[in-house]
Amino acid sequence: MTDAAALYRQELIEAGLLIPTGVDGLYGRSAVFESVVEGLERSISRMAAPDGAELMRFPPMMSRKDFLASGYLKGFPHLFGSVHCFCGNEADHRQLLEYAGEGKDFSDLLEPSGVVLTPAACYPVYPVVSRRGTLPPGGRLIDVSAYCFRHEPSLDPCRMQLFRMRENIRVGSADEVLDFREKWLQRGLKWVERLALPAVSDLANDPFFGRGGKLMAAGQRDQQLKFELLVPVTSTEKPTACLSFNYHMTHFAEIWPIHQADGELAHTGCVGFGLERLTLALLRHHGLDPTTWPQTVRGELWPDK
Repeated sequence: MTDAAALYRQELIEAGLLIPTGVDGLYGRSAVFESVVEGLERSISRMAAPDGAELMRFPPMMSRKDFLASGYLKGFPHLFGSVHCFCGNEADHRQLLEYAGEGKDFSDLLEPSGVVLTPAACYPVYPVVSRRGTLPPGGRLIDVSAYCFRHEPSLDPCRMQLFRMRENIRVGSADEVLDFREKWLQRGLKWVERLALPAVSDLANDPFFGRGGKLMAAGQRDQQLKFELLVPVTSTEKPTACLSFNYHMTHFAEIWPIHQADGELAHTGCVGFGLERLTLALLRHHGLDPTTWPQTVRGELWPDK
């Protein structure tokens, strides 16, 4: 985390745009901040409307069973969050209150629930698609949005622990998914130009854990499975990934059996929009008062104003 990131965070807090909670990376949002997020959501919806995607919205939690099946723990154990609950008797309750009152750790008195915090908006979608059976000809296209959790507390406002991710997901043949990704990469570049944000596209990899993760990241880059649109927000040397374009091959279709109409395993891919990061990028490049932003940008976000 750079001094510039901490300074930008302080500017956002002093302007009332972010509301600190006492936990690094966990913020309330003001009406102004939310108006930008809502404008981005509507703009994305207009851009995606010609595709006719099925809309799904999920809470910030997903089934523990589906999460464990996903393989997320193998690659990202340092980022996931589990929901634990009290399931004890009255004696356990008394001990819980005693520990809490004394400021002691009472985690041993809790048990894992049937849910975990959603790590990516697309994760709840694949089990749903699998349960529907064989894909129709042409596959499926799904528009999804959810709050997501990543355990990486930081003073950098671009690294929130809870943030919103908007995604469009393509499920079908390899050619269909790759065509989808390329179309959205071009759309994304033109879109950020309309937002007057200085963005570049680049090959990327996910932050896999440990020494084995370095091999996984190298393989991901070698196969060109992930691209990102990067915008300088708190650093020009290390710009922030605001959009990502991902090709999973048959990874999720193998975990939750998803077959194409011809019986072959489906391929999947997604484009993801980091709504808080995009908002922070707009505030950084156009100023903390959206009423002063360029009219072309305002027209893209709020065309009715």
